[in-house]
Amino acid sequence: HALLAGGIAASLAAAGAYWLRPSKYATEVGEVRRLPLKDGSVAEINTASSIQVSLNPDTRIIRMDQGEAWFQVAKDANRPFVVEAGQVRVRAVGTAFSVRRRQNGADVLVTEGVVETWTEGAHDKPVRLTAGEKAYVSEADPVNRIVSAPMEIDRELAWRDGNIDLAGESLADAVAEFNRHNRRKLVIADPAISNEPLYGVFHANDPQGFAQAVRVSLDVDVHVDDSQILIGGKGS
Repeated sequence: HALLAGGIAASLAAAGAYWLRPSKYATEVGEVRRLPLKDGSVAEINTASSIQVSLNPDTRIIRMDQGEAWFQVAKDANRPFVVEAGQVRVRAVGTAFSVRRRQNGADVLVTEGVVETWTEGAHDKPVRLTAGEKAYVSEADPVNRIVSAPMEIDRELAWRDGNIDLAGESLADAVAEFNRHNRRKLVIADPAISNEPLYGVFHANDPQGFAQAVRVSLDVDVHVDDSQILIGGKGS
């Protein structure tokens, strides 16, 4: 009987481990991955990102260790879908949204339905975001910056189609975005042009094409070598 009881306990422990053991997924620099989940949801994982997925009997938990992902959540009222990014939490039942982990918080963009977001350990009530809204959720402060910006959200999620969509962002911000997606880095040699606004849709994996467009638009020099692409500056 003792052996039988021990076998049952071991089986239960193994079953528990099966449910609780997270699956890990990561993307390389420049890689965007579409990942169907076993519950019918889909995760699209952006460049240089890593997540852990735990699909349990009563919860669906995604831990965002690094980077950004967009989720199309299969409806299941009995199993909340929660993304954890540091201390930030985002909960949905059936909806679509993205989470980008930052150093001290996370960007949350909702493309469909409704999500609730809060900071673990804070006394503030969860804040509700609906389709077309976005917010930066700080680990230190209450959610106080909710923006209704459906067009902006579409542009910010252009990475799902392999693009970077600029509508007045500064050269410095554009360079930072391209450098997330590419090992050969863009470098601004002349700080005077850093704040110049840029417009257009570019392939995320073509920093050289972007640099040539900047060369024409801003009338600056561009120098390309194996390790970097220099924009502006003497001798470039």
